[in-house]
Amino acid sequence: MAEAFLRLKQIISKLRSPDGCPWDRKQTQASLKPYLVEECYEVLQALDDGNPQKLQEELGDLLLQIMLHAQIASENGQFNIDDVISGISDKLVHRHPHVFGDKKAKEIKEVELNWEALKKEERQESHSLLSSVPREMPALSYSQSIQRRVAGVGFDWENVDDILDKLAEEIQEIRKANDHREMVDEFGDLLFTLANIARRLDIDLETALRSANQRFNRRFSYMEKLCRERNIDLSILPLDEQDKLWEEAKKKVG
Repeated sequence: MAEAFLRLKQIISKLRSPDGCPWDRKQTQASLKPYLVEECYEVLQALDDGNPQKLQEELGDLLLQIMLHAQIASENGQFNIDDVISGISDKLVHRHPHVFGDKKAKEIKEVELNWEALKKEERQESHSLLSSVPREMPALSYSQSIQRRVAGVGFDWENVDDILDKLAEEIQEIRKANDHREMVDEFGDLLFTLANIARRLDIDLETALRSANQRFNRRFSYMEKLCRERNIDLSILPLDEQDKLWEEAKKKVG
């Protein structure tokens, strides 16, 4: 395994060298950002598809992005991939004293509380608990992340039923909105509450919504297929007929 990693380091270094690849040589950390985001989503897609071979390939592509960023930083005299690995190793040991030290934690809740306490030690006193959550995250993921952070210090609903009551309240607030701006705010509150419910039920909201999107895509595509086979123009079908096609698609493709 060490040999394979050394080979990858040498390949990346060669690609960035004066006699390497023109495309790789001209990249900067800023220019690589879109590719990093894209590769992350392709890993998620492979996970959603349950395809181990594709996951292996996409993890390799993601690792390539990490290696390129580390190589560029090394060329700038900032850090190298060995520093990255050493840093995360030290962090994992520090945040798992119940594994690598003498602290005890038998339950997951104890681990989470210890984790937040240790992270607090690492933060500067003036920094917010939420300051390390990347604002560039998709909004739903960001919402769940900041809610997890504050729940770690006890700022949380006592039970899910209370949040469901809040959800009903937010729906009523949308009905009462006086203008579009107010409706946007209330709809945001509704989504935030849904994210909180999902967190409490151990549901990743991005994953759940991606799954719903994919189901809709499969079903609607099947409806279009049925229309082509039956020489039907979907756009002029009455809604009740479209609904019948939708139910047929649900039974066929799930």
